[in-house]
Amino acid sequence: MRVLPRFHYAWVVTAVTFVALLAAASVRAAPGIFITPLEGEFGWDRASISFAVAISLITFGLGGPIGGTLVDRVGPRRALLGGLGVIALGLYLLLSLRDLWQLYLLWGILIGIGTGIASQVTGATVAHRWFRSHRGLVIGAFGAATSAGQLIFVPSMMALTVSDGWRAGLTLMIVACVAVAVPVLLFMRDRPQDVGARPYGEGATVSAAERADDARGTPLATAIRTRDFWLLAGSFFICGYTSNGLVGTHLIPHALEHGFTAVTSATAVGLMGAMNIVGTLASGWLTDRYDNRKLLAAYYGFRALSLALLPLISEVQWLYAFAFLYGLDWIATVPPTANLTATIFGRASLGQLYGWIFFSHMTGAAIAAYAGGYFHTVLGDYHLMFISAAIFGFIAVSLALRIEGTGRMMARPVAELAEPAPV
Repeated sequence: MRVLPRFHYAWVVTAVTFVALLAAASVRAAPGIFITPLEGEFGWDRASISFAVAISLITFGLGGPIGGTLVDRVGPRRALLGGLGVIALGLYLLLSLRDLWQLYLLWGILIGIGTGIASQVTGATVAHRWFRSHRGLVIGAFGAATSAGQLIFVPSMMALTVSDGWRAGLTLMIVACVAVAVPVLLFMRDRPQDVGARPYGEGATVSAAERADDARGTPLATAIRTRDFWLLAGSFFICGYTSNGLVGTHLIPHALEHGFTAVTSATAVGLMGAMNIVGTLASGWLTDRYDNRKLLAAYYGFRALSLALLPLISEVQWLYAFAFLYGLDWIATVPPTANLTATIFGRASLGQLYGWIFFSHMTGAAIAAYAGGYFHTVLGDYHLMFISAAIFGFIAVSLALRIEGTGRMMARPVAELAEPAPV
């Protein structure tokens, strides 16, 4: 009789992490919905509101290394609970929004840090702790959580905002963050050893090479003196500029100004999220099998082409076509970037180093978010910003192809990172 394989707790941890990242991602998708209502209620101009989004993206990026450090020190369970708690608190306080400085403080700083902690940096560390095989696929699944958040929550938030106001949309996100904190509290575990298990895909014995690979790490001071670190950070800066910052913040306002209805615009974002689930999962599968540098180059080139065509779109079917194609590589860059970071610098320092590379991503996003609002105020449209994003996309192709992708000589066992070398 055939014996069924024993269910591994790593999949429970994966599911819990997925829903936590999904809830946090739904919050990050909100600015595109709330920009126009805030303009109408308070009379603030778009550049001022976009500045709050830019601050939030910077602090979101800072939340990456904070979250990576927290995961390394207190574990992903406490890090995720802390991040979700900060998000829920910031959203609750926003219900009483009256002044612009409150938007900067609450959305810009508090919610930015909270969503940064409950982000892909924590997810990447969870994947590398719990999985010996299929790491790229799991990181892809966590990236898909961002898309699932858009797919599930953006149409609902838009419908509530249209019918009952933007505070109703905020309330939906508060409920989501509190709800997903429950399975994190009950079922999340920090390491396989906490449930008496080995990482998924690990055999009964671990080779010396595998143990050495797990122990490799690179100090931040050493990493920032390497070309590969800055190539990864530079290409991820462009990723943020061309995704969260520009499209994530300004696509819905752009579509509304070009005659598309609120429902059509939100549906396009939902479609983009649905295709990103497909694209990110596929990227994770490809990351485990093919040259990560070439994958990144292909993703950035494809994204640049789609953004170059966006200013020309004026009909519903073409807006949906853009959402379909662009959505395929919205977060597809995450699995190969995280995997390259671990491969080059060592898994022991993945949380910290990928956190700072992620900060570069969100710096690019913050610049694009504010610049989009500023140049819209000056020029009256987003065309210049979309063209600049296409140009940056092609630059990222060159950066990705120049990554060496080895770097094993620079990484050292964790014990060596904490102890001075003998004299």
